[in-house]
Amino acid sequence: MTQDDKTPKDDAPKPRFQRAPKPAAEAQPAANAHPDGVRLSKLMSERGLCSRREADNLIEKGWVFVNGERVNELGVRFPPDVDIKLSRRGEALQADRVTIILHKPVGYVSAQPEHGYSAAVELITPDNLAPGGKQGFQRQHLKGLAPAGRLDIDSTGMLVLTQDGVVAKRLIGDDTKVEKEYLVRVEGKLSNADLALLNHGLELDGKALRPAKVQWMNKDQLRFILKEGRKRQIRRMCELVGLKVVGLKRVRIGKVRLGDLPMGQWRYLRDGEMF
Repeated sequence: MTQDDKTPKDDAPKPRFQRAPKPAAEAQPAANAHPDGVRLSKLMSERGLCSRREADNLIEKGWVFVNGERVNELGVRFPPDVDIKLSRRGEALQADRVTIILHKPVGYVSAQPEHGYSAAVELITPDNLAPGGKQGFQRQHLKGLAPAGRLDIDSTGMLVLTQDGVVAKRLIGDDTKVEKEYLVRVEGKLSNADLALLNHGLELDGKALRPAKVQWMNKDQLRFILKEGRKRQIRRMCELVGLKVVGLKRVRIGKVRLGDLPMGQWRYLRDGEMF
C-alpha cells in the first residue's frame, strides 16, 4: 500500500490531550448594590441614557459602569444617586441610533402589516429618501426601527420611526406632554358649545380626554393640538359632536414640523432637532 492509499484517519496524529472549552464570563458582584434601591435599567431610563430594554442589552454586554465598577448582572438595584456611565462602545452604540420622519400616505399602517395593507416602514428605502440631507441611507438603520406612535391607515402626515428608546418614551410614554398638531377637514355643523367640548369635556371608552386645543382654520377645516393619542381619537371626538372627518393630516410633533417633505418620502431627524 502506498502513502496515497492511507485515509486521513489512518495518518492523523493522536492528540495527547484536549483543551477544555473556556467558560463563559460570569456576572460579577455589583459594588454599591442595595436591595432596597432602584433597578439599574430604570435609573438609566429615568436619566435619559436609553430605554429599559436598551439598558438590559448594554448591561449584559458589560458596557455599563456604576461608580466606576462594571456591572453585567441584570436586575441589580442601586441607590438613586449613583454615578452611571457607558463604555465607549456603549456610547457609540447609542449615538448610532437614528430617528426618521416619514410623510405617510393613505393606505399604509403605522406598525405591522394587516388586511393586505403594507407597513409604513416599507417606505424607508433609498429611493424614497428626500434630497438635501447630509446623511445617506444605511441598511443597519432598519434594524429595530419602530413607529413612535400611530397614524391611522386613512390619515396622512408625519410619522416618527426610531431606533432610540428615549425618543419613543418621550413621544408615547404614559406621561408624555409632547404636542401633536393635526389639520382636519370636516363635514357638518359645529356649535360654539360643541367646539368647547372638543377642547375639553369629552370622554372615550369611559375615560376623560385631556384638554385639547381645537379651533377653526377655515370654513371646513379644524386644527387639533393634542397631548395624547387614543385610537382614532380625533375621528371619534368629531363623531361625538356630529362631525364627519373627510381628511386628516398630522403636521407637527413637538417642535418638529413635517414642513414640505413630499408624501411618501422620509428624512433623518436633523442635528439640533428635538421633539
